[in-house]
Amino acid sequence: MVSTHTLSSPSPDNILDDIEKQFCLDSDSLFKLTKAFLGEIAEGLESYGPMYVTGVPDGTETGTFLALDLGGTNLRICEVTLYGDQTLHIRPQQEPVSETLKTGEATALFDHLANSVQTFLTSSNSHTSTSPIYLGLTFSFPVEQTALNSGVLLTWRKGFVAKGAIGKDVVKLLQDAFDRKQLKVKCVALVNDTVGTLLSQAYKTGGCILGAIFGTGTNGAYIEDITKITKLANKLPGHEGHMIVNTEWGAFDNARTTLPSTPFDNKLDHESINLGFQAFEKFISGMYLALIDAAPKSILFSGKTTEKLEAKGGFDTEMMSEIEEGWDMPVDDAAAMKETTTTSPKSIFSPEWESTLPLPLCTRLTRILQTLLKLGFKHGEVSLRDAFIVRRVASFVVDRAAKLSGCAVAATLVQTGRACLVGAGVGVGEEGGGVLMLGLMGGTSIFALAGCLIEKYLNFEGMMRTSLKVLIGEKMGERVKVGMAKDRSGVGALKQVQKQPAA
Repeated sequence: MVSTHTLSSPSPDNILDDIEKQFCLDSDSLFKLTKAFLGEIAEGLESYGPMYVTGVPDGTETGTFLALDLGGTNLRICEVTLYGDQTLHIRPQQEPVSETLKTGEATALFDHLANSVQTFLTSSNSHTSTSPIYLGLTFSFPVEQTALNSGVLLTWRKGFVAKGAIGKDVVKLLQDAFDRKQLKVKCVALVNDTVGTLLSQAYKTGGCILGAIFGTGTNGAYIEDITKITKLANKLPGHEGHMIVNTEWGAFDNARTTLPSTPFDNKLDHESINLGFQAFEKFISGMYLALIDAAPKSILFSGKTTEKLEAKGGFDTEMMSEIEEGWDMPVDDAAAMKETTTTSPKSIFSPEWESTLPLPLCTRLTRILQTLLKLGFKHGEVSLRDAFIVRRVASFVVDRAAKLSGCAVAATLVQTGRACLVGAGVGVGEEGGGVLMLGLMGGTSIFALAGCLIEKYLNFEGMMRTSLKVLIGEKMGERVKVGMAKDRSGVGALKQVQKQPAA
């Protein structure tokens, strides 16, 4: 947690309002951001984006294969069996990726991946054939993909800086590692985690148009009309149909001409290992949210601190999620909560404030206080006032993140012709019936979402949906349905693996 340096007013009575203003996003800002997002999508379709995945599962596929998922925090290996009736079985193995591997040589990283796959196969003895077993690689980093089984790494993110990989084909790096160990494993498909999310949801529901990750990092992939992918005009002349496009929206507005940067955001960027890059990701992803430290330390914990509080990552997104859970309230207590949360900042700092708290609020703040003690404070060093302030500031940061996430989802709907911004015309489908789930599920469309913020952070999806409704209208927002894709790495490479001859 970093000290607050820039506040327009030093008065304790105004500090919280001052911070809230810096993180507030009004409707005009949301529309401006979404239009800028659409502009960058159009630019990207001219130079970057297609994943060479043209087939989307419909739930009838069958087969058994391996999937390897390298994400920001963990390495996941799965043996996946699809039964052809929209059901599947996954035998998973997961392990954390050490900082040594993230920051060392690329050869060591990919050799470790091969070792882990070998251990996985040996532990079950499930593959005894002399023929190779086919594997799909879910790779959660920006690549320039030239075929379904080939892609050049453009840059690392999520804390990875392994040397010797940028500019190299990641499928070849992995296959070379398998070959060095003489493993009978063939990597036949490369997708990123967002594509895997989309395809996994499509298998379970019969279709999907967007896969989005809101976790350690953030990104989205969606189904685009091939005629709009101008980069492919010369490669696929006259080709019709659809192809999945990887937006790499974590890098949206790296120039920060549109994103609502505050001094807190600028400080985070300067202290990151990728200064000037992944701007959007630094505003909304789990890796960075808790590092956007807007907490006014001068008025917290009676000026005390702890080693964990000062350490990078000491106050993390998991703790923010615990704080939000502690704040969650039954509907019956809404009136008492409203009465207290609308009191002026001045009353919060008055000596009598804690003694006037209604019991429901006192209970919630006590739960948050217990969470804050995990930072290494002793009993008596954290007050209910501290709990209230930390929760309120955390809510500013997460609310902004959810609204920005809504901009990304809205831009995808508009780009695919399924909606338009309410300020620019009536949203597509406003006059018609049916439900628009983001994937094609019998006349509906489904968005597949995954990641720790969506899965674990209370109310994040609801806050994101509020932003979405502002942008595309209330009726259209109600027609958007969301599916949770927790097993995304399992189905991501399905289509290409099925094209291989039987092992």
